[in-house]
Amino acid sequence: MTGTTAPSPWLPTAPCTPGRCAAHPDPAAGPSAHAASTALAVVRLAAGIGAVLLGVLCVPSARLLPTPARLALVRYWVRAVVRAFGVRVRFTGGPAPAGRPLLVVANHVSWLDIPLLAAVLPGRMVAKSEVRRWPVLGALAVLGGTLFIDRDRLRALPGTVRAMAAVLSGGGRVVVFPEGSTWCGRAGGRFRPAAFQAALDGGADVQPVRIDYRPTDAAAYVGDDPLGSSLWRLVTTRGVTADVRTLETLPRARYPDRRSLAAAAERAVARRPVAPCAVAPCAVVQRAVVQRAVASDSANLPLSSVHQRDRSSPASASSSRTPA
Repeated sequence: MTGTTAPSPWLPTAPCTPGRCAAHPDPAAGPSAHAASTALAVVRLAAGIGAVLLGVLCVPSARLLPTPARLALVRYWVRAVVRAFGVRVRFTGGPAPAGRPLLVVANHVSWLDIPLLAAVLPGRMVAKSEVRRWPVLGALAVLGGTLFIDRDRLRALPGTVRAMAAVLSGGGRVVVFPEGSTWCGRAGGRFRPAAFQAALDGGADVQPVRIDYRPTDAAAYVGDDPLGSSLWRLVTTRGVTADVRTLETLPRARYPDRRSLAAAAERAVARRPVAPCAVAPCAVVQRAVVQRAVASDSANLPLSSVHQRDRSSPASASSSRTPA
C-alpha cells in the first residue's frame, strides 16, 4: 500500500508485518526449530511446487470421479503438498457433522491455512479476488469453486453473502476466514459478522477451527510479505508444525443474530493458551483483541442486515496478500 492513500475504514487490517512478526524469532518454538540447509530447502521447495503442479495436471481426471472419491483425493493431495514443504501436521478434535451444511470458520495466519482446512474439511473457499490472478494457484482456486470477493467494494459484499447462503442452502460447505486479514499467530483479529449472515440465511451451523503453528514466524504470511519470501522462510526452517483443532459445532438456532454467532465463534477459536509475543506491538494487539471480543461490532457494520447496505468505500489495497 502506498503512503498517499488511506485504507478504507471498513476494510479489516492487522498491525502484523513481516519485519515485526514473521521475521522475529518465536520464543515458544523450542530448540527443534532451526535453520535447514540450503540443499534441504531447495529439495523441499521443488517437492512442494511439484506436488502442486501434479494436482493441477490431475484436475481434469479428478472432476470425473464421484464426489466422495474426489473429496478424498483432494484431502490426500493437500496433505502431501503441506508435507512436501516440510510441515508436520497434527489434526485434533472431534469429527465435523456429516451430511449437513456447515459454515467453517478459522483464524487466519498463513496461506498454509487453506490446504490445512481442505485436508480436514474440504468445501467452497471464500477468497479475495486477487487470488484469481495468481499463477497456478489462481487456476486451482477457480477449478475448486472458490467464491471470490472484491474486498475493495463494499457493494459486492451482499452478493458474496447471498452466494455463500445459496451453497449452504444446497447442503454444501463453505470455508471462510472471518478476521478478513492474516495475523501473526500470537495475536488475532475480530471475527466480522457478515459471513455468519450466510449461515443464518442458508440454514447452516458453524464449525469453528483453530490453527496454530510452531514456530509462528516461519509460517506467518502477513502484511506485504511476498509469497516467494514466505515460501523460502518456510522451507529453510526445520521443525515447523501445524496444529489444526476442530472445535465444538455452534448450532445457529442458539444465537439470535449474526453478531452473537460471530462473537461465539471468535471466543471458541481464541480459547487456547497464548504464547508470549516476541515484540511489544504484538503484546499490545493481543490485549486489545481480548478486550474487543466482548465489544460491539457496530463500528464496522450497521445494525441493519448486511443485505441492506449499499454504501461503497473503496480501498487502495488489501491489508494482506493472503488467499482470504
